[in-house]
Amino acid sequence: MRFVLLGAGVFAASLLVVNGQIGVPSSLPFPVLVAVAAVAGLAAWQARRSWWPLAAVGAAGYVWLVMWPPLLVASYYAGLALSGRRLAAYLGGCLAVCGIAALAGAGRGGPYELMTATTGNALILALAVIGLPLALGLLVRTRREAARERAERREHEHVMRAERARAQERARIAREMHDVVAHRVSLMVLHAGALEMRAADEETERAAALIGGIGREALANLRDVLGVLRTPENSPRRPPPALGDLDRLLDQSRALGIAVARHDEGEARPVEPAVERTAYRVVQEALTNVHKHAGDAATDVLIRYGPGELEVEVRNQAPGSPPEELPGAGWGLVGLRERVELLGGTLRTSAQDGGGFLVSARIPA
Repeated sequence: MRFVLLGAGVFAASLLVVNGQIGVPSSLPFPVLVAVAAVAGLAAWQARRSWWPLAAVGAAGYVWLVMWPPLLVASYYAGLALSGRRLAAYLGGCLAVCGIAALAGAGRGGPYELMTATTGNALILALAVIGLPLALGLLVRTRREAARERAERREHEHVMRAERARAQERARIAREMHDVVAHRVSLMVLHAGALEMRAADEETERAAALIGGIGREALANLRDVLGVLRTPENSPRRPPPALGDLDRLLDQSRALGIAVARHDEGEARPVEPAVERTAYRVVQEALTNVHKHAGDAATDVLIRYGPGELEVEVRNQAPGSPPEELPGAGWGLVGLRERVELLGGTLRTSAQDGGGFLVSARIPA
């Protein structure tokens, strides 16, 4: 809409100039003058795409009819768009146009000579038509650039403040995890080691060694998490567990008295690391829930490589005896579902006939 109004304004002003109301009257027929003014208005309307046609129309109209509105608007856009050598080239072209207009006016005589070939009038007209709008365009561009720089600086400062706040929150979480979780797991490992040293029988010694090993592994995983919280994202870290570590995870559950059987179906193939990590976490969380809620229930773990997807199933039978309830946050399966869905997969959990439970995940791979 703004450029429609600009085109209409240039058309009206150009028509008034060539008709003699605010410029030198032309002897051309009125329909021709209307057509010339319409070309100027059309070029001004198209200035939203390119203002060079407007500059060309303005130069020709100024030399031919002393029609100054198109050249005035073109000079303003030149101030907005040009700098350096291109701006100098535009000024040189404008001086050439003024010189040619002065020669044409001197040859035609009359009002044309008075307007374009008289030194005082030529200077005033050049200043009003070229100099002032060009300076205004430069001023507007300078202010826009300054406003853009201020906005970018404020955005940068906002991002930096957010980064600092995020780093402080990550450090606070890391401190809390270290002071509470790591301390208590360390105590558990120490007590397990003391129990292993004072064990009265071999079975107790093996159980204490297993508890200590699991605790030390938990401390190592906790250190990795704390490292993620305390170090920048691009810092090198130990790779998280994947499907290659699955057998070790199953062995830990077997050592605690759970009969865990692994089944692999389909042709194994490399998948993305994120898919491997998520599949590992599905099995890990499912086995944790078996320990907490099903005790010594026999469990089957299925890894199936299908066309375009990796399927993970953990199915446990009904517990032989009611297990001792362990405390938990209740967010394990919720977080697991979020992990799977972030990769475009689905997670299904359901109670089975006979008291068992199924955790099934399908992940695009």
